[in-house]
Amino acid sequence: MSVRDLAPLIRPAPLIRPAQRVRPAPGRGGLRPHRRDDSGTALIEFVGLSVLLLIPFVYFFLSVFAVQRSAFAVTQAARAAGRAYATADSEDQAVERARVAARLAFADQGLDGAPEVRFAPEGTDCGAGDPGDGGASLAPGSRFVVCVRSVAALPGAAQLFTGLADITVNGKFIVVVDAYRRDRTATTAP
Repeated sequence: MSVRDLAPLIRPAPLIRPAQRVRPAPGRGGLRPHRRDDSGTALIEFVGLSVLLLIPFVYFFLSVFAVQRSAFAVTQAARAAGRAYATADSEDQAVERARVAARLAFADQGLDGAPEVRFAPEGTDCGAGDPGDGGASLAPGSRFVVCVRSVAALPGAAQLFTGLADITVNGKFIVVVDAYRRDRTATTAP
């Protein structure tokens, strides 16, 4: 007998894949293949982890952008307020012009509200608790500092943590009044 003669007598066993195990079917006495298919779970895990990791990154970048926008606004507001003050005709008009210029600079950056504008002597630290006020003068050759302060609220934190998650940003601009300009300080008549 040759192998060819035995071939019809030998039936090949059915192939059982590793994902298919033969288990008894519940409620029946027979055996049937039970599939344990993992197809599609990698996609679900990837999407789940991506969302889980992406949300903190998006919030972090939104927070950084909000603080940076406020920093640009106070810097621009300090510069605009200093220039508006230095080019005014009187000291009373200068203070009002400086405050309006600061509000316009904030509006340019999309921020609501009026910033805190202070005038301090030259060399003052604007980041200090109270940089002072009243150091401004329109006398020829005078120098002073314009300090603009605002609070940058982090996105979404205002509803949860009122005042705890706010960041204070300061802007500073040194104003030099032209030495050859006429004296515009308020003088009393004799």
